[in-house]
Formats: sequence, C-alpha cells, structure tokens
Amino acid sequence: MWIAIAALNLTFAVILGAFGAHGLKSFATPEQLAWWHTATDYFFYHALGLLALGIMAKTLPRLPIKFSFICLQIGIFLFCGSLYLMSIGIPRIFGAITPIGGAFMILGWLVLAWNAFRYPK
Repeated sequence: MWIAIAALNLTFAVILGAFGAHGLKSFATPEQLAWWHTATDYFFYHALGLLALGIMAKTLPRLPIKFSFICLQIGIFLFCGSLYLMSIGIPRIFGAITPIGGAFMILGWLVLAWNAFRYPK
C-alpha cells in the first residue's frame, strides 16, 4: 500500500510539473511560476521520500514508518497544495498554510530519524 501511494504522488508530481511548464506560462507571473516550481520540486522530493519509506517498510518491517509517512503526506498536501493554489491566483492567504506543511515534512523526517535510532536492525 505504501509504495502504491508513493507512486500516485509521483504521478501527480509529474502531471503538475508538466502543467506548470506548459499550461501556466501564458497567464502566470514570474512569481507565480516560481511558487509552482518550488511546489513541484518539494512534491517530487517528498514523494520519493514516501517511496523510500514504502521500500523500507518491506525490507525493514520492524522500523515503524506509518507516522512519518502520514506526516510527509500531510506536508505535501499543505505545503505544495498552498503554493499551487497561490500560483493559480487563489488569494495569498493560503501562504499562511505553507509553513504548517513544511513543519509536517520536518516532523516526518525527524520521526523517521528517531525511529531509525530506536530500531537499528
């Protein structure tokens, strides 16, 4: 299940990246394009992280990954989602959500590190 969710995230990252590269250029400002690019970069990084967690769940079954996975997924949704919304002209108030998404991403990685120290093998 974890790998399938990661693969879906990667699929959406490709679709949204392509849309940003081809569909936004005609009406987006340079600032909006930069937001879109940042969102897509972070989407890819963290979707690959989800894939790595899915693989770890298969190869290191004692390593708990569920909380990290959920935090990263929430982080993708909030961080990237808010940047995507601002990029298409939704009010900048959504920018207040972006750091919350970033905090979830950080928490996901910190919990993974904590669990890796606790369950070394």
